[in-house]
Amino acid sequence: MPKIKTHSGAKKRFKLSKSGKPMRACACTGHDIKGRKNAKKKRALRGTKVADSTNAKQIKRLIPYK
Repeated sequence: MPKIKTHSGAKKRFKLSKSGKPMRACACTGHDIKGRKNAKKKRALRGTKVADSTNAKQIKRLIPYK
């Protein structure tokens, strides 16, 4: 049985937590991070969040060995 290829875009964007939940980076960090967002907002956007449960099955299929 051949191995499944890992999706190149997904391996850069997602990782799995210890319990197997897919983790993602926060949105709204692309631009205007310096000028318009205050320090509290920037600290909150620094961390990771759990991806939505409706997408979890598909994300796990895209990164099978991570």
